[in-house]
Amino acid sequence: MISRRHFLQASIAASALYGASGFGNWSRLSAQQALTQDDLIGTGGPGNVTLVHITDIHAQTQPIWFREPEINLGVGDVGGKPPHVTGADFRQMFGIEKGSAMDYALTYDDFVALARGYGKMGGFDRISTVVKAIKAEREDALVLDGGDTWQGSLPALRTEGADMVRLFNALGTDAMTAHWEFTLGIDRLTQIVENELNHPFLGANIFDAEWDEPAYEPYKMFERGGVQVAVIGQAFPYMPIANPGWMFPGLSFGVREERMAEVVAEARGAGAELVVVLSHNGFDVDRKMAGNVDGIDVILTGHTHDAIPEPVQVNNTFLIASGSNGKFVSRIDLDVRDGGMKGITHRLIPIFSDVIAPDPEMTALVNEIRAPFADEMSEVIGQSGSLLYRRGNFNGTWDDLICNALIEEREADIALSPGFRWGPTVMPDSDITREDIFNATAMSYPNAYRSEMTGEFLHTIIEDVADNLFNPDPYYQQGGDMVRIGGMGYRIDISKPQGERITEMTLLKTGERIDPGKTYIVSGWASVNEGTEGPPIWEVVENHIRKQGTVNIDPNQSVEVVAG
Repeated sequence: MISRRHFLQASIAASALYGASGFGNWSRLSAQQALTQDDLIGTGGPGNVTLVHITDIHAQTQPIWFREPEINLGVGDVGGKPPHVTGADFRQMFGIEKGSAMDYALTYDDFVALARGYGKMGGFDRISTVVKAIKAEREDALVLDGGDTWQGSLPALRTEGADMVRLFNALGTDAMTAHWEFTLGIDRLTQIVENELNHPFLGANIFDAEWDEPAYEPYKMFERGGVQVAVIGQAFPYMPIANPGWMFPGLSFGVREERMAEVVAEARGAGAELVVVLSHNGFDVDRKMAGNVDGIDVILTGHTHDAIPEPVQVNNTFLIASGSNGKFVSRIDLDVRDGGMKGITHRLIPIFSDVIAPDPEMTALVNEIRAPFADEMSEVIGQSGSLLYRRGNFNGTWDDLICNALIEEREADIALSPGFRWGPTVMPDSDITREDIFNATAMSYPNAYRSEMTGEFLHTIIEDVADNLFNPDPYYQQGGDMVRIGGMGYRIDISKPQGERITEMTLLKTGERIDPGKTYIVSGWASVNEGTEGPPIWEVVENHIRKQGTVNIDPNQSVEVVAG
């Protein structure tokens, strides 16, 4: 039987916390304003294999603000289970004191006040400090990148991901899997994988569509601590649906549960004593897969940007969720002997930027990479009068701003902004720089279209997106948030089947119900259709902010949510 030691270990005077969640000392530490780098990084648990997990960094190399979601609804059997717990419920579940450092890091309540007290989080040079500290203690630790790494900032867009490749190479990454990496286009991705990347690019679930054979290396075997460790890559399964399939023609994706079982068996047959899945499925997909596929010890899950301070156990598989945007690094120490895993110790390390010292070598490399774009990024476009955040199942203020820009600049009745989960937060009463705008919009298919849509077609689109998020079967969920809508309100009942969730669609400027037979002018961006015309979204947003001067976004009351 596996000994389940799950905690965020914190130390005062070198004491280690085992057993329950281990947050008691965090609360006292925070109340005393006594956070130190040693407290945050801590020391490892017992065992002979150490994993370091970073995922969904979305090309964020600088310390950032990032507000966690207020609403993260689960449907079916996962309702009320992590990660579908927020705010006070999250604090109660994990024993976190309100107002503490971990409350700030992991929830949304009092975000602005706590942010001003605890400061920014993340920063790639701080991540490097943490990784080096872990390797100083366990030099053969495996550093694993869960993907969504080469996209999400102006430098990553301009260099076609080369900046992040250099940084993760320098970090000493041992393997990665992928999602948004494919939106650089298959030619650029192939160039990176074959010529620039110094670690394996894994994807057991990616096939050559014509030949029906694996397109990438499915797994890599490592020897660590006298143990044969198989790391299996599981790329984002829904690439041609959620992203433009024409950018990576000839590739076939999917969850491919049977394929995963085959690869696990193959790895075990090759001598693997520990099987780790480096996944970009999304948490609920990984939870289902863990319940259906035997032989997986650990799933390092990504894509849905969840940060959970304890492993979630499904049968004998442990799911680790390490957050996004560089806010956290997970350390997992495993006791592997007699051919199997006997114990697990987990530590979710929050990257408090004012506490963890930057690694000078990595700082120099980050600055070198950013230097060609520094002047362009630092230009102040306007001011934020209110908090600009994106994360949450429904409208966030960043996308409300984008929708307002689309309506005004593109002369539309209704605006649609995708339910992306990437993009840092901008604090109120602060500058909005060009870098801030690109952090919320930088991607390779940015054109802001303007088209005519009937009310019936709009309803079909929104119902389809809702099913991607709220289908009771996780294998039909794509892991994003609801499309953000400007100029229109609606009611959604997430317990209903597809086609019946969305009602009471209303045009806000007139108060009239959307007519299924009437045509409306709709503007949006990030269309998966090839040849979409229109200015890049960052130009639309920049023009709008310049005209506004100071941007104030009122609380969005246009979506009525019924949770069953």
